[in-house]
Amino acid sequence: MKRILGLDIGGANLKAAHTAGTARIVPFPLWKKPNELAAALGQLVDGVAAYDALAVTMTGELCDCYANRWEGVRAIAHSVAEVAHETPVFVWAAPGAFISLADARHEPWRVASMNWLALAVFVGRFAATGPALVIDVGSTTTDVIPLSDGKPRPKGWTDYERLAAGELIYMGVRRTPICAFPIERPLAAELFATTLDAYLLLDLLAENEKDVATADGRPADKHWAHVRLARMLGGDGPTVLKEETLQLADWIYAQQKERLRAAVRQALENNFSEEKQPVQLIVAGSGAFLARKCLSELNLTTVALERVWSPEASEAGCAYAVAMLAAER
Repeated sequence: MKRILGLDIGGANLKAAHTAGTARIVPFPLWKKPNELAAALGQLVDGVAAYDALAVTMTGELCDCYANRWEGVRAIAHSVAEVAHETPVFVWAAPGAFISLADARHEPWRVASMNWLALAVFVGRFAATGPALVIDVGSTTTDVIPLSDGKPRPKGWTDYERLAAGELIYMGVRRTPICAFPIERPLAAELFATTLDAYLLLDLLAENEKDVATADGRPADKHWAHVRLARMLGGDGPTVLKEETLQLADWIYAQQKERLRAAVRQALENNFSEEKQPVQLIVAGSGAFLARKCLSELNLTTVALERVWSPEASEAGCAYAVAMLAAER
């Protein structure tokens, strides 16, 4: 098998995964620093295991630093070319194949936000017969992708279509603003805190003092998570009890579980209401814990990619999938 490094270039994170099974994820706010993307990619690939080619997929073209998605695809392709030099580059494209960087620049609509398709195509082997759902819970969004006999059968292909079909949900375990949740309790309508803070307090995500990709730019630890959630309640760290912010964290967790359950129920009804075979669930992403928890009640066979691959490869699932697909081509 060829040694391939897969890159998943998002708007908030850059992910690299090697066919050897190693993976690396670094925060990078592309919408703030589009001119620094090539340098950031260079740092990402520096020091990884040797590779013979790059396999690329992306969602960062959606960032509002670009006038439109086509401009974004071309800008990202240009940055990849700067990093690749003479290394071959394969870009993942609809309806499920690789094209060159040059073709990606000329057909940007084929490569824009197609990382979910790479993951679905690759993991289809875990559900080669019968119906299945791929559930990838990330830091920002969640994908719910129907499979039939190992092949993706989405009702939507673009983000516009997938949002309407309920196959793309703007809900993740790190970057979703708390103010985006239904107004069922009085909360500040400001970007004071995100779902990351809830899961830090609940010990479902690990503290990392070096991670400052938070709502206020302060460390991703329990102390500052409490402070950020306290602001959502109209107070601050010293004036709001930790029991109150922990209750808020529990409420956020419950809200996300119910929203994911509803999306899965909709996908089952829309795609498999006539099926007599049980639907398999394939779970990936940094929020796999959320999927496992809320789907356990469905009593369906679940394949957790963090156990089949590794937690790092599962979190960078689209990058790993695109690397393996390129190696197998």
